[in-house]
Amino acid sequence: MAELEGPEFGKADFVLLDEVTMEQFLENLRLRFSQGRIYTYIGEVVVAVNPYRALALYGPPAVERYRGRELYERPPHLFALADAAYKAMKRRAKDTCIVISGESGAGKTEASKYIMQYIAAITNPSQRAEVERVKAVLLQSNCVLEAFGNARTNRNDNSSRFGKYMDINFDFKGDPTGGHIHNYLLEKSRIIQQQPGERNFHVFYQLLLGAPPAVLAALHLSPDPGAYRCTQEGAQGSACGDEAAGYRAVEEAMAVIGFSPEERDSVRRVLGAILHLGNIKFTAEGETAAVEDMAQVAALAELTATAPDSLRQALLTRTVAAGGGELIEKGHSPKEAAYARDACAKAIYERLFCWIVGRINAGIATRGYDARLHGKSTVIGVLDIYGFEIFDTNSFEQFCINYCNEKLQQLFIELILRQEQAEYQREGITWQSIEYFSNEPIVELVEQPHRGILALLDEACLAAGTVTDPLFLASMDARLGRHPHYTSRKLCPTDKTMEFNRDFRIKHYAGDVTYSVEGFLDKNKDTLFQDFKRLLYNSTDPVLRAMWPDGEQSVTEVTKRPLTTGTLFKNSIVALVENLASKEPYYVRCIKPNDQKSPTLFDEERCRHQVSYLGLLENVRVRRAGFAYRQPYDRFLLRYKMTCEYTWPNHLMATDREATQALLEQHGFQDDVAYGHTKVFIRTPRTLFCLEQERTQLIPIIVLLLQKAWRGALARRRCRYLRAAYAIMAWYRRQKVKTHVRELLRRFQGVRALPDLGKGLAWPEPPAVLARFQNASQRLFCRWRARQIIKNIPPSEMGQIRAKVAAMEALGALRKDWGCQRSWAGDYLSLPSENPGLALPFARRLQALKDKVHFGSVLFSCHVRKINHFGKSRDRAILVTDQHLYKLDPRQQYRVMRALPLSTVTGLSVTSCPAQLVVFHTQSRADVAVCLHKTRPTGDNRVGELVGVLLEHCRATKRELQVRVSDCIQLSLRGRRRLLTVETRPDAAAPDFGKSRDGFVLYWPGR
Repeated sequence: MAELEGPEFGKADFVLLDEVTMEQFLENLRLRFSQGRIYTYIGEVVVAVNPYRALALYGPPAVERYRGRELYERPPHLFALADAAYKAMKRRAKDTCIVISGESGAGKTEASKYIMQYIAAITNPSQRAEVERVKAVLLQSNCVLEAFGNARTNRNDNSSRFGKYMDINFDFKGDPTGGHIHNYLLEKSRIIQQQPGERNFHVFYQLLLGAPPAVLAALHLSPDPGAYRCTQEGAQGSACGDEAAGYRAVEEAMAVIGFSPEERDSVRRVLGAILHLGNIKFTAEGETAAVEDMAQVAALAELTATAPDSLRQALLTRTVAAGGGELIEKGHSPKEAAYARDACAKAIYERLFCWIVGRINAGIATRGYDARLHGKSTVIGVLDIYGFEIFDTNSFEQFCINYCNEKLQQLFIELILRQEQAEYQREGITWQSIEYFSNEPIVELVEQPHRGILALLDEACLAAGTVTDPLFLASMDARLGRHPHYTSRKLCPTDKTMEFNRDFRIKHYAGDVTYSVEGFLDKNKDTLFQDFKRLLYNSTDPVLRAMWPDGEQSVTEVTKRPLTTGTLFKNSIVALVENLASKEPYYVRCIKPNDQKSPTLFDEERCRHQVSYLGLLENVRVRRAGFAYRQPYDRFLLRYKMTCEYTWPNHLMATDREATQALLEQHGFQDDVAYGHTKVFIRTPRTLFCLEQERTQLIPIIVLLLQKAWRGALARRRCRYLRAAYAIMAWYRRQKVKTHVRELLRRFQGVRALPDLGKGLAWPEPPAVLARFQNASQRLFCRWRARQIIKNIPPSEMGQIRAKVAAMEALGALRKDWGCQRSWAGDYLSLPSENPGLALPFARRLQALKDKVHFGSVLFSCHVRKINHFGKSRDRAILVTDQHLYKLDPRQQYRVMRALPLSTVTGLSVTSCPAQLVVFHTQSRADVAVCLHKTRPTGDNRVGELVGVLLEHCRATKRELQVRVSDCIQLSLRGRRRLLTVETRPDAAAPDFGKSRDGFVLYWPGR
């Protein structure tokens, strides 16, 4: 630890002192205080000196400096202790607590706030909204509770006048999920009376001096604390900061916590009602009292939302239940009325404070947390409770506060000193016993059943007849007179610092305190007439009504006697100590350097007294002789076994102790440890840090190994599932295939006997896996059916069939009518029915050509209308043989006008419309454009036949012929490009060609 600070700052840990003496301890404390080093360690205990000035030790850079670090890695700081408590809670899933102790003004409240800020800063890295809300409520609750529970005393400007213990709940990831605040013994007597130079609770001055004028006007208040009996004592003193800023901060904090605007208005009205109630005065009217100023009663009734008459009656009278259910109304004397008024004011403020704590608890309560789903919830407790107090006049409140500090000191002795030494003896560790002061007799003096001061006080409160405070003091003198820590003026007549029949003294661990017995009985009884409870329960303000559930009881209802204030406080402190003892404690011991609140003065005698009664020297001695860390062997191995080859994954040695010894010896730590019967003891934190560091480096490797094994197991399980699924799918597919094949067989079993050979049969819908099979089956079926049809066709007609197939492939999707439904004759000009009167001349011409050219067959012949390159059209005939394309003149015995070898024809162009236009494209760019006409019957479409026979001929001769279908045909006439289009004319008797702007047009008869 000390290597991070130079020798000019002293020892960062008191354990490192050369000699453990009071002088060395105080000199080190003084040196560090003068150098601004207000924190010093005693092992894992932080000793904090109040600097009485602001220090730059708590910003975000400081948080990052201490986050995740071990105690000795950085200079002493509250953040280091908070981080240690947080890591212990997170690593070992064990509840921890931070106990902050010291006398009033030593800086306990500030220490608790810095610890809360640090925990909030290092948690929730993923910025979950609910966790951020919980953190905001936890931090803002400090502001509200300080305003309502803290006050300025002669020793401390911000003294906690109540005890606070906060549990913060964390999930398994270490993020805060909620919390709970316990409050202890609010000093409500401060509402009515403060010692000279002190003030009431901060919130009253924030309201009077910081609230807007409109708010004060609504509450019938003036911005002058001196005008109200409850605040006039502190009106002349120095202000505790900017009251207006404090008022705004409290308002904003309450809004963050979740107080609605209506609830905040109710809180302000209750505060105003307390101020007005304290100002009510009474006068005597005969034997009874009367209110001096009824206007104050009217204002008070408005603020409490009660009837003015009922409020006046509750202030001046009380209702008593007589026998037989009879009610008697008894008037107050002015003194009794004033007592009832003060009791009511104190009770209202106490109920308001408890209600505020309850609302804060509701805001930070853990929501929707299920340990089965979210993992184990752990807790860090932070105790900020009033310190040891010695005033000029010490009353019942100081008695309870100092008793609480005795219990906490007893816990410290039990955990740090007594249990430490007892554990070493139990485990067989060599140990030199250290003497220390035990305050157990003082605790027994206060809380021992039947014989302690609290028991005698309850006995006096329950006694019949009139019992006064002096009688109670006499009872204590008689029964406690021989106790070494108790005395009074009667027992020690020569001690003139005490008064007869008033004072008694207890020798506390922190010093002797003289208490005034005046008011002990009344404060312990805490009497409040039922009339006030019923009055406020019947208020129309829902917030005020909720604070008084016991006001619902009838006057005649018999109830169990309530526990006294002292007994309730004792029970709560005993429960608090048991709660703290069940957690792993971390201590902050606060020291007050002087009574003048000076940032430079170090009062050695004042500090010596605190060091002595806090038992810090004994703590140093125990720490120097003891061990910083101890753990059962099995738990130690469970955490660190992966750092040693002999213990990972499981050791084979006889005992866990031998395995632990082997692990520590492998790391070379054998000189820094001791072995007990059931636990291993480690002397310095450095050893533990080295083990933690090595474990941190190995954890990712182990996690990867576990992830690999787990992922392998998951993959194998998935593989088994997939194999099973695929087996089921395969069986299902086979079943579907079988079903589908059976259905196909059933439907197509008798297809040969059907007239259409199964053309009209519907194919069943195949499963997805058989989609390709179905398509292939349909193609096979179509080919089979085509084969069945074709084998019945005579060989002489097969040429026509092949030509039709070729035409269908070229024109089927592009031209609607291409003549596939009729029989193709081919040589139409040789038919007398087609060419009456000219068939014989054509036959003679055909024979002459055959004799001359020796062609094999006639492919096509027909009359046409042709156009030449001059744009003139004539009637002609075409003859297509297997060698040439002939253009004939029908008027001259079919004289050959032009012969074009078929080998020079490169393509055909036809239209998609019914017009029978055909363009022969040639290699020499001397295209031939004709229109088939004079057919029998009229309108017989022969374009498809011409295209089909030419395509089939080219296929047979292994030549390529391109066929284009377009309504705008491009052709070349003697090298010049022309466009040929078709125009339908209803008035045209026969097809004919004409000229157009871009070339030629065929006028086709029709609509």
